[in-house]
Amino acid sequence: MLVLSRKVGERILIGDQISVTVVRIAGGGVRLGIEAPHELPVVREELKEQLDARDGPAASERTQDAAR
Repeated sequence: MLVLSRKVGERILIGDQISVTVVRIAGGGVRLGIEAPHELPVVREELKEQLDARDGPAASERTQDAAR
């Protein structure tokens, strides 16, 4: 795992198509902005885990396909 320090407004680039921007830091939380191609699903881990627990792993794959 790569661990980086960033300030508000600074970005991290992942390849040529994904950027993560620190939007706000407050109250022990960090708000991130993620720019990625539409066909690449971006899902919070806890949401994927909830979907997998409720409907099985195939459900989260269907959700990701629908997001495309």
